Amino acid sequence: MKIFIEEQKFNQPFVLIGLSVAFIVVSITTFQNWEAINQESLSSKIGSLSGIIIVLFVALLFIFLKLKTRIDEMGIHYQFYPFQFNYKTIPWNLISKCYVRKYDAISEYGGWGMKFSFFKKRGKCYTTKGDIGLQLELKNGKKILIGTQLKEELQRTLDNYQYKII
Repeated sequence: MKIFIEEQKFNQPFVLIGLSVAFIVVSITTFQNWEAINQESLSSKIGSLSGIIIVLFVALLFIFLKLKTRIDEMGIHYQFYPFQFNYKTIPWNLISKCYVRKYDAISEYGGWGMKFSFFKKRGKCYTTKGDIGLQLELKNGKKILIGTQLKEELQRTLDNYQYKII
């Protein structure tokens, strides 16, 4: 019994640098105008601080975002935390095709993350980075792409369970 487990995060340098620059720019702008802001009403102060709060919220979201994938004898399990609190499971008997492929996140799905393609024929996508993913074609016609950074290990695991796809 072979089990594949992978956990991915949005930890690319350009994401971290972008969030840091946004926080610095918003903070400097807010605190340069603090004298004027401080003389306004409470709601105006909160409105002025909302930029910093939003940037911090987005940064926390990126810190906690995780794509978890597990493949075992039961099927393929995936979770895009914090949007999905539990694993979604696709049993082997619901899969018609399952293979590793190269994809273009921007042109096919509009970027990385939890996405739905603009054209229904591509289906759903769960990615954090890169251009390699596990393409699932279900018997009901739906398609799901799950990104991976462990192409070879994933392929070996799929080879082990191909007999389960009827």
